Amino acid sequence: MVKLVVGLGNPGLKYAQTRHNVGWLVVDEVARRAGATWLKGKDAEVCEVRIGPAPGEKVLLVKPQTFMNASGKAVAPLFSFYKLELNALLAVQDDLDSPFGLLKFRLGGRHGGQNGVRDIIRLLGSESFARLKIGISRPPAGRDPADWVLSKWHPDEAATLAELVRLGANAVEVWAAQGLAEAQGQFNGTDLRPRPPAPALSKPVSSESEPQDAPSPAKPVEGLP
Repeated sequence: MVKLVVGLGNPGLKYAQTRHNVGWLVVDEVARRAGATWLKGKDAEVCEVRIGPAPGEKVLLVKPQTFMNASGKAVAPLFSFYKLELNALLAVQDDLDSPFGLLKFRLGGRHGGQNGVRDIIRLLGSESFARLKIGISRPPAGRDPADWVLSKWHPDEAATLAELVRLGANAVEVWAAQGLAEAQGQFNGTDLRPRPPAPALSKPVSSESEPQDAPSPAKPVEGLP
């Protein structure tokens, strides 16, 4: 059975390194590992890879070229052409409601304001497909979320982003080869946020707290061996 992995994002160099395009970064990494070539179609770039033990699962990686709000226009024709079931579809998306550094799978549910997912739901007529959600955090106070998702990554986020993309590609491969439950078990604990410093160790208990009748150690007597 063919499986479909859709990396959500916007086409064009202007958007290439924006937070909204993290789904593209993940599917690009999966394609790079497989040595696959992207083919341009009317509404999407597509490449075919094999994932898992030989001969591997046939997986189509998709980057919609319709802009985020019309992502379903790129997905629905492929879904129909290959006569896919909903369990064969995975959308890789940015998630405003998850902190940057968090990665998790989810099956079904509402779009949560992610317009690419919203449009896929609209055209497929169902919410019952898997999503790989990659946290990009809420914007700073006073900043418009629409502006935030289209902003570039900060240089100090580069190392965490690279690791998120690497783990995201691993997660896609596990989903394709072993299924959603296994992928959830392996990756839903992923959290790359810095850990708070460990609490300071408490001071050792003073000898003054020992019972008053505890025997004191014998003192050596001078002149004796």
